[in-house]
Amino acid sequence: MPAKDLGNKYVCFKCSTKFYDMKKPDPLCPKCGADQRESPALKPASEGRRGRLSSIPKVIEPIEPEEPAAESEEEELAEFEDEDAEAAPADEDEEI
Repeated sequence: MPAKDLGNKYVCFKCSTKFYDMKKPDPLCPKCGADQRESPALKPASEGRRGRLSSIPKVIEPIEPEEPAAESEEEELAEFEDEDAEAAPADEDEEI
């Protein structure tokens, strides 16, 4: 049965001594004086390792291409204007 009044139980990462922190803010080993917050086991994993959430594939939404209809309408209008310009002089000749 753990002693709740002694604080948290630690095992020193340097000298493997078992001790309680006695509810002090700094968990220092009484034998070697190592601060247990500097334990290499508490440091985050290296960037090369994958976490459990990184294995989930990301969904990439497809990008829809822009509609070329707007460009073709402009080209069609330009073609009609050219045809009107060519047709206009022919109409004038007929009226004379």
